[in-house]
Amino acid sequence: MGIAWVFPGQGSQKAGMAAGVLDLPGARERFALASELLGRDLLAICQGEGEGGEGLADLNDTRNTQPGLFVVESLLVDALRAQGRQADRVAGHSLGELVALYAAGVFDAETGLRLMQRRSELMAAAGGGGAMTAVIGFDRHALEEQVADTEGVVIANDNSEAQVVLSGTREAVAAVCAALTCKRAVPLPVSGAFHSPFMAEAAAAFTAELAPIPFADAVIPVLSNTDPTPETSGEALKRRLTTQMTHGVRWREIMLQLAADGVDTAVEIGPGNVLSGLIRRSCDGVATAQVAGAADLGA
Repeated sequence: MGIAWVFPGQGSQKAGMAAGVLDLPGARERFALASELLGRDLLAICQGEGEGGEGLADLNDTRNTQPGLFVVESLLVDALRAQGRQADRVAGHSLGELVALYAAGVFDAETGLRLMQRRSELMAAAGGGGAMTAVIGFDRHALEEQVADTEGVVIANDNSEAQVVLSGTREAVAAVCAALTCKRAVPLPVSGAFHSPFMAEAAAAFTAELAPIPFADAVIPVLSNTDPTPETSGEALKRRLTTQMTHGVRWREIMLQLAADGVDTAVEIGPGNVLSGLIRRSCDGVATAQVAGAADLGA
């Protein structure tokens, strides 16, 4: 019997997502720290109020989305720990990997927030007109051939056998989608070609940011986006994180590794149930649960 904690990334944010964690110990203090670092009221943004009446538009700005999800998810981790609960494996999708590292004791909450702030700023600035499109229901061999034959596009998120996200120039992404037979191709509302070589400059700056920060060895094995094998070495986990921006999210392989490691329950910590759905459809025998707020923590 094994339990995995999994942490969703961008796209899972919801207006009002802070409401479920505000009564948890330290919640308002952590939101206040994040707001001080960002120079804007992150709690108001997570509640859908925004700073200029923009509501969800403010929350969907990656510079707010990433720190907002980190605060919400890290507070839920703290609450689970306070109940004496523990996981056998942790993993996060994209920005969720930083929450997984926090959950594994690699760094503290303030360090995680500072890293998330810098990561989000670098990714927002690196936009450059790239595009991302989710492709659903396709022949994998045909997709991989099209990507290999088309310059300027990569598989950014390998989410499951039936779902991937392409990332690259608008022209290259459109060309692959036009040539591919699939059930659906859904352009994503993003400002850049994330998790692709087009993030090289941002990744280099983030690597420099990471260099002086000590990473403790993990107390729970972490499955990283760029390497889905369990790892506890702090230095190895830091190296994996430095390549995350320019490499694809190997979530399909992470799910398979969790099942191979004997995980029979995956708990999605944070808003939404995207990861739970992927796991249910991909891993026979692995049950799922969601912890999105204090009400889900039980007695």
